[in-house]
Amino acid sequence: MVRQIKGRSKKSGLPPGTPVHVGDRKTEIIKISLIDYDKESFEMRVTQTVEECFAYKGKPTVTWINVDGLHEVSSVEQLGNCFGLHPLTIEDILNTEQRPKLDVFDTYIFIVVKMHTWNEKTKEITGEQMSLILGDNFVITFQEKEGDIFDEVRNRIKNNKGRIRKSGADYLAYSLMDALVDNYFRVLESIGEDIEEMDEELIKNPTPRTLHKIHFLKREMIFLRKTVWPIREVISRLVREETGLIKDSTKIYLRDIYDHIIQIIDTVETYRDVISGMLDVYLSSISNRMNAVMKVLTIFAAIFIPLTFIVGLYGMNFNTEKSPYNMPELNWYYGYPVALGLMLFVSLIMLFLFKKKKWF
Repeated sequence: MVRQIKGRSKKSGLPPGTPVHVGDRKTEIIKISLIDYDKESFEMRVTQTVEECFAYKGKPTVTWINVDGLHEVSSVEQLGNCFGLHPLTIEDILNTEQRPKLDVFDTYIFIVVKMHTWNEKTKEITGEQMSLILGDNFVITFQEKEGDIFDEVRNRIKNNKGRIRKSGADYLAYSLMDALVDNYFRVLESIGEDIEEMDEELIKNPTPRTLHKIHFLKREMIFLRKTVWPIREVISRLVREETGLIKDSTKIYLRDIYDHIIQIIDTVETYRDVISGMLDVYLSSISNRMNAVMKVLTIFAAIFIPLTFIVGLYGMNFNTEKSPYNMPELNWYYGYPVALGLMLFVSLIMLFLFKKKKWF
């Protein structure tokens, strides 16, 4: 499908920082889930109102607030105001057509990324925008709809696996970014499997449907490339930023994400080249098939040219009674079998010559 920017006209003429939801409404109701933890304690629940999250501001524990659904502008605005988010940040959270980016403020870091999955039924990339706010002791994530790729992170927090419960909010933000980047590998693996199947189909029996699939997959790779490349700059800036919100011990892990992003970009570029090559192979296959058909037709036409000459010659029917030069063969007893035999003989001679020259 062709992805277009929708809803930008809603913001026309409004002052900067005006909270307006731009994008499709992907869930009926907004859902706010909350996880609060430290080394010793753990709490996970779904809040009924935005105000329930306010009590967790300033707590020494690490708090992760996840918001599913952006269409309730007032709820997003209330939560943002409580945690001290800039009006422009709230505006960017509500605008789901954002390019992946990173903004660093005095009290928090704002990150916009794209969270993609591969739809096996439609064979296309589906996804949504995710906004992440990293504060001193809190992480807030905003998603367009319910359902994400962070269940493994939640399980690690719940079961106290690894170092996540022993670390701060910056490590939680790293874990979420790491899960998102790892999911890109899953998407690329699924695309790679489709490319292999399409490659076999391209060799055995290319059809117009194959061409449609190649063009569709090419558009998907262009879309994926546009969302992956900016993430490299986001991670690079996170590593370089001199801010107290990210510890040096966490930056080591962020460098690992940067390496993974480079691998993903290399894979995306490789797949794009492969798909472009498949398009050339398809056109070459169709051209070769057409040439083969034309060669067969040309051979048949070449064979029938002398036969047509013979038939046309003996179809003139000049009267032999007027002159002995007017086709005496018309009065032969075996004239018809001789004519057929002559045509068969000429056909066999031409087939022999074509075969000897390896024209077929």
